[in-house]
Amino acid sequence: MISLPTKRDWLFSAKVFAAAMLALYIALLLGLPRPYWAMGSVYIVSHPLTGATRSKAVYRVGGTLLGAAAAVLFVPMLIDAPTLLSLVIALWTGTLLYLSLLDRSPRNYLFMLSAYTMPMIALPAVSAPLQVFDIAVARSEEILLGIVCASVVSGLIFPSRVSTVLAQRIDGWLRDAGTWAAAALLPGNGQAGASSRHRLAADILALDQLISQLSYDSASRSTTQYARELRARMSMLLPILESLSSLLATLRQQPGGVPAELEALMAEIAAWLALDPDSDNYRQQARLLHQQLDDDEAQEHWSALLLGTARMRLRALVNLWQDCQTLRLLIASEQHDASWQPAYRRWEVSADTRHYDFGMLLFSAASASLAIFLGCQLWIGSGWADGASAVILGAVACCFFAALDEPAPFIQTFFVWTVVSIVLGGVLLFAVLPSSQNFETLVALLAVPFLLIGTFISQPRFSMIAMLLAVNTANFVGIQGAYNADFTSYVNGNVAGAVGGLLALIWTLLTRPFGTDLALRRLVHTSWRDLAHAAAGRHSDDYPRLTSLMLDRLGLLVPRLAASGDDSLTDGFRELRVGFSALDLQRDELRLPDKAHQAIDSVLQSVGKHFQHCADSGSFQPPAAAALTQLDTAIANAIACASTAGNEARNALVELRVSLFPQAPAYAPLPPLSVEARA
Repeated sequence: MISLPTKRDWLFSAKVFAAAMLALYIALLLGLPRPYWAMGSVYIVSHPLTGATRSKAVYRVGGTLLGAAAAVLFVPMLIDAPTLLSLVIALWTGTLLYLSLLDRSPRNYLFMLSAYTMPMIALPAVSAPLQVFDIAVARSEEILLGIVCASVVSGLIFPSRVSTVLAQRIDGWLRDAGTWAAAALLPGNGQAGASSRHRLAADILALDQLISQLSYDSASRSTTQYARELRARMSMLLPILESLSSLLATLRQQPGGVPAELEALMAEIAAWLALDPDSDNYRQQARLLHQQLDDDEAQEHWSALLLGTARMRLRALVNLWQDCQTLRLLIASEQHDASWQPAYRRWEVSADTRHYDFGMLLFSAASASLAIFLGCQLWIGSGWADGASAVILGAVACCFFAALDEPAPFIQTFFVWTVVSIVLGGVLLFAVLPSSQNFETLVALLAVPFLLIGTFISQPRFSMIAMLLAVNTANFVGIQGAYNADFTSYVNGNVAGAVGGLLALIWTLLTRPFGTDLALRRLVHTSWRDLAHAAAGRHSDDYPRLTSLMLDRLGLLVPRLAASGDDSLTDGFRELRVGFSALDLQRDELRLPDKAHQAIDSVLQSVGKHFQHCADSGSFQPPAAAALTQLDTAIANAIACASTAGNEARNALVELRVSLFPQAPAYAPLPPLSVEARA
């Protein structure tokens, strides 16, 4: 259902239209050859947030200049070898597209734009190679003009700051996380927060874009750093809450259930999570909670072990929540606090490692590259005068949606709205604009359609469609210094672009029919292989990288699980809990006596073999029964250590047992002889 535009939507649309008309006016005043490029550039870079507009502007400048330079370099050099020139254009686009896919920050726009700017300048210049420099300069000038106008208007007229939106997103995320935590802590509410955990994981990735744009939003360096620290701690809340939920669910299934004193303590924590973090009551209650959670006695019975591990996770929850709320307040105030020290220090959480499926990304880039090469050959072979437009729009469509698991539906949308733009542009050019006598009447005639289209750019559901409609319509109309429209030229030139979109759709359906399921399976199998390596001790010295990688994979996994509708392969959180437990044990076993060290090492080897078997078989397999015996032996040895390292290892082993064997009988204490014999 389409919602009516809000006041903010109309304000944004008015700002963008004003910037577009300013760019068009200056371009006409300076006599630039294609002033409509300046107008279209305004709609491309404009964003409701001022910082996002500035970041897109910066990267669009770099991408345009890089692509233009490549066209100026290669076209004169290879004009007598059209097949070789086609190959160079295709390889350039594929290479730069691949680089853009390897960068999930707004910086990828630089590579993306340079990928298709090169053919956008080079292909029209094939028939007049000596003019390639003039075309490149004209495009650069007009795009730079549009960028400057968009940035100035966005920054001067009712600017909308990234930091404000980021603070709202953080508040919403922490509110949902508090709901999940309260559901886990309070009896009878287990399902209340289960549905929100996947949304929380996916929303973490959305914050990355906002955080990366903070530096373009006049935010101080310390504010940006606080935002990164907060994002890392928000990520760590996910495995903590999931582990706590599983531990408490298992504990509630035991004969004695959850002790009354722990239920009371968890009720206090749930109430504390809802307090105003800037209040004295919040700080006083935090100190009391820390005092109550400090006690940790080694016990051998299964319920007591679960209780001890749950208390450890409750301490981590309280510490992480304190950090998140403190950092949230620092970000909101935009002040630097040199005295701030994190309460949560168990794991380094500041790494920024990302997961990339290099094989699939390379295939996507190669597919786009091959499409461009074949399109050039069809154009050359057919002798179609306007064929360059088809190749250009096809290249743009392939590049725009290369990062998606299922690009075909989006390319279909691209094609449909390109056709709509042709129709709308034709109506404007041949029925409306002839009434224009000067620039003022031109602005008045363009205001109605472009103001209406602009209101949908700020709505996430329609932003892509509205942006395509605005940019394509502006380019198809092709406003010049004097009215000189020819219907035949209009149809031939612009229908070629629609044909390019259609060919891109057909090519994508043929070469990328795999969909989300393939990406999901590759992601899960890679996760299993990395778990096997981590448990075996390979790369175990790089804890921040591994923890960041696991959390990033969870964020990538969640939307794919929702799209596939099949959670039989994994729910995403099981592997996360196992991974953190394995990394805990890798760190703790080095501080334990040889007997406990060997017992834990046996567990880790079994876990590694289990996940390697899952990866090799292509589906999750139940762990071997022998691994349960090894776990119980290692737990007994860890209890016998009676040290801080032993307690930490014991907690990790308990979590590992709950994760891998949720339905197993309760752990039974092993007599000393059995411990020694099995170690």
